Amino acid sequence: MEVEAAEKRDREKTEEETEDGGESKKQKVGEEEKSNGSDPVKLGPKEFVTSVAMFDYFTKFMHFWPTDLDVNKYEHTVLLDLIKKGHSEPDAKIGGGIKAFQVRTHPMWKSRCFFLVREDDSADDFSYRKCVDHILPLPESMKTPGHNGNGHGGGGRRGGRFRR
Repeated sequence: MEVEAAEKRDREKTEEETEDGGESKKQKVGEEEKSNGSDPVKLGPKEFVTSVAMFDYFTKFMHFWPTDLDVNKYEHTVLLDLIKKGHSEPDAKIGGGIKAFQVRTHPMWKSRCFFLVREDDSADDFSYRKCVDHILPLPESMKTPGHNGNGHGGGGRRGGRFRR
């Protein structure tokens, strides 16, 4: 058993290495993401080194947390800090204070979305993607459609000379 485990580790190490100096792909990706020169961003007790890591954290959290259930204290502090540091109008969004955060099905879009529940029991949705992008800019391929500010939804196959 130990021999098999050692062989597997050797295979994995060999697969990661490249011809140019033995740097692994994982190391290269990490260096590219860290090359922006910024320090880690703290949201509550959690630290993020890259915008992609932050985005992935909230994406996984939103998809695995049960709907209509208040998040725990740890996640509450992370989400509250996300809004305070990343929302374009945090004071208006927070209002009289936030009692809870939940993942709900958005009534219009029929998809999972983060909602905050204020002390007065009013609820409002918010975009974690826009908040993350405001704190640490996301790669262009991960930005929201219409992010360029022209009011159009972006991309798609409308108009243009060549139709298929």
